[in-house]
Amino acid sequence: MNFNQVLLIVNPISGDLDKKQIIQKARDFAKTNQITIHLFATTGEEDVKKIQDRLDSLKIERIIAIGGDGTINLVAKAIKSYGIPLGIIPAGSANGLATNFGIPESLEEQVKIAFGDTIFEMDLLNINDDICLHLSDLGINAELIQNYEESRFRGKFGYLLQSLPTLLKSEYPFEFEVETNFKKHQTSGALLAIANANKYGTGANINPNGKMNDGKFEIIIYRKLNLAEIIKTIRNETDVNSDVVETFQAKEAKIICKTPVAFQIDGEFKGESSEVIISIMNEKLKVVVPAEFNSQALQA
Repeated sequence: MNFNQVLLIVNPISGDLDKKQIIQKARDFAKTNQITIHLFATTGEEDVKKIQDRLDSLKIERIIAIGGDGTINLVAKAIKSYGIPLGIIPAGSANGLATNFGIPESLEEQVKIAFGDTIFEMDLLNINDDICLHLSDLGINAELIQNYEESRFRGKFGYLLQSLPTLLKSEYPFEFEVETNFKKHQTSGALLAIANANKYGTGANINPNGKMNDGKFEIIIYRKLNLAEIIKTIRNETDVNSDVVETFQAKEAKIICKTPVAFQIDGEFKGESSEVIISIMNEKLKVVVPAEFNSQALQA
């Protein structure tokens, strides 16, 4: 390891996990390897500025985030211009980005990877002047996230509890106008996803051919809630039915909704939106990943 100053950023309320054990594992690993840990706990108040202040005042060479997708998104906002590698110890409700990178469930392995030296430079999306790392969407999944955030049950069990009420109350299909490559396309569906990555935190692979470092993103529209096609995404199958699932690839896009539709970015509900503008950001995010993921990405 060619670094010795680490900023450990912890979201104390993400997911349903006690972070003390995770922090201690990271401290123990750092001590064994003669690495200095600086701890920062998010509060929801000016976290981006406070993180940047620490980066400016300390000689930080590695950042490790303990939390879910919302925490990692927050950290990315703070560090995207610094070029410092980011390690991830997933501790949220869904952990979608960690799922995409193949980060294992073992805490010991997670800590080793976060302190490791395999770096992947991933694209970042600008969506309505907000940052997106892996997946954003309009429609029924965003409605599910809204209902989840308003409930008192956390974790995947909380999402499961909200699934049926969301399906029953949703007013899908939603009508969209998708503009890419100077062409406009009218469509409708239950879900319109903007994908930089492949999978949701549940493991459902809605974008099997997408790459996180190709300078492009995919727009995926589920025209119908077709059980057979949903099962295919869960099984990582790539031969989806084009009558049910529609895909566009782009570097820039604009989506117009006929009526305001529920909208989320990286698992955080953003309210309802009538217009969504997407582009690839100039910055890349350096993420510390399992060696197996990097070798797979190079072969793809």
